[in-house]
Amino acid sequence: MARIYQTASSGEAQVRVAVVNSRDEADLLVHRVSSWGVAHGDALWYITRNKQDATCVISFVSVGMAQVKICFIDTYGEAGWQKESRYKNRFG
Repeated sequence: MARIYQTASSGEAQVRVAVVNSRDEADLLVHRVSSWGVAHGDALWYITRNKQDATCVISFVSVGMAQVKICFIDTYGEAGWQKESRYKNRFG
């Protein structure tokens, strides 16, 4: 399950992430969920305020500094990896 904690420090982050507006530019399409139980895999994210509860610590950075580019989407069914990435299975 993907329980994500956002840190302001890119040095503290396990993955540096950039948010893009276009699905075509994204490596990963992400759907935010409202509870831990629904969070699953890399693409259904529950954003937690407690670092100790997180399965992954991320920092939002510019596209040039990002290891993964994501696009937030509104549907469960379309969420998932768009491109091959060495970061698969790092969020959940």
